[in-house]
Amino acid sequence: MDGGLAYTCFSIEIPFARSESYPLPRRLNDSIQLIRVGAVALATVALAGCSANNADSPPPTIVPAQAAQSPPVTGAPAGVVRPLPGRAQAAVFDPATATLAVLSPGIGGQSTVSVVPSSGETRPVPLAAPATAITGDNDGRVYASTRGGYFRIDLRAGTANRVDIEGQPGTDFTAIARRADGKLVLGSADGAVYTLSSDSTVGASLKIFARVDALVTQGNTAVVLDRGQTSVTTISASGNDADHALRAGEGATTMAVDSAGRVLVADTRGDELLVFGTDPLILRQRYPVRDAPYGLAGSSKLAWVSQTAINTVVGYDLATGIPVEKVRYRTVQQPNSLAFDEASGTLYVVSGSGAGVQVIEGAGR
Repeated sequence: MDGGLAYTCFSIEIPFARSESYPLPRRLNDSIQLIRVGAVALATVALAGCSANNADSPPPTIVPAQAAQSPPVTGAPAGVVRPLPGRAQAAVFDPATATLAVLSPGIGGQSTVSVVPSSGETRPVPLAAPATAITGDNDGRVYASTRGGYFRIDLRAGTANRVDIEGQPGTDFTAIARRADGKLVLGSADGAVYTLSSDSTVGASLKIFARVDALVTQGNTAVVLDRGQTSVTTISASGNDADHALRAGEGATTMAVDSAGRVLVADTRGDELLVFGTDPLILRQRYPVRDAPYGLAGSSKLAWVSQTAINTVVGYDLATGIPVEKVRYRTVQQPNSLAFDEASGTLYVVSGSGAGVQVIEGAGR
């Protein structure tokens, strides 16, 4: 079934075994490297086709992994817990304003970005439509993806402006990131990556994924996480090509970057922290982290990973090539989102169950 060849009707069931891996899309064959799946996955893929070209067939997928449903908190969380409206979806820290921006569902099916300063009251910034993901420019602005475009939020002014992307009014954007050159990259529910050439114009697009669940960037290289394929893929600076793709454990869910050029991935189903390099894409470290790792944040000294099954966050030193646990803290319930302030050494743990935002000052010590 080489790419470009026609084939007759077929139906194949492929079980995911402990010692085997399933194929990523044939469209990436020239650059794909596969890492073996580390344990039995929980789903079987059914592939079906009828006189179709393999390059046009949807990629095989598994049931995406997700965070554990955290138990009630039994001990006092470290640091200070500040109230936060709603169940947080994502969070990003902005060093220019020393504020945390938290994306949450809002009233009437819309969304809200809560601006949490280092001191003072939290300020809500309502968005005019549901948003799915958030990223920042480290200079006082954050961007939230939505259907047909994105919102540009000014953290100082507390305002949000919608930007519609030309030719994409019906596209469900599910992920967003910003490159070093300032270009935004968005991912969609139907598996496409769009690199913008201006605020509202698509300069390049690439549709090879089942779904784009998360995006991060290192320099001008975008990295895609596809939960259904439990894979990570690097996108070229042109935005037209996939450079490399690798398996990411048994059920990867979240992704973050650090200042050392590493990409951190939580394999929630496989209970592991995966650490990738991007030039080229390579798995550099793989370390067991029990109890459904999910929330991630990179810093100059430690990689932060939350354990959603036990309401805990752990800081790992990656400098020796083998993650070494340096510190751990009790957290608020459902610690799904993490963010870190390098200037003050403050770790933010944001609850996905409405339990607020936990502020741990001097966390890296």
